[in-house]
Amino acid sequence: MANQNIEDILAELSNQHYCYLTTKGRVTGKPHRIEIWFGAHGGAIYLLSGGGDDSDWVKNLKVDPSVNVRIGKQYFGGAAQVVSDAKVDGMARRLLAAKYYGWSEGKKLNDWACTALPIQIELKAQ
Repeated sequence: MANQNIEDILAELSNQHYCYLTTKGRVTGKPHRIEIWFGAHGGAIYLLSGGGDDSDWVKNLKVDPSVNVRIGKQYFGGAAQVVSDAKVDGMARRLLAAKYYGWSEGKKLNDWACTALPIQIELKAQ
């Protein structure tokens, strides 16, 4: 995969069920790793925080947006941010709802997809 671009790598990994996100603890400075659902689009992945701003991992990335991500056996560095653009917000919600709940155009999004906080992580290969 070394000669592929991020978009191609993510396309190959998009069927993985989980990714592993490591943030830097905002208080301790120690690595904080979680297993979480993700959706891939372009050179980024999207996550939805069911706990919103109250999730520790979201609080951590707000202090230090540098993160590490593992999808399958592939490792990435990245920069995370809360999605603020309405168009990207909607895309992220639909992307994850389709992957994990079988959502399709014309259907109503479930509560999780409607209320969770969307996070975008721009990735780079490590």
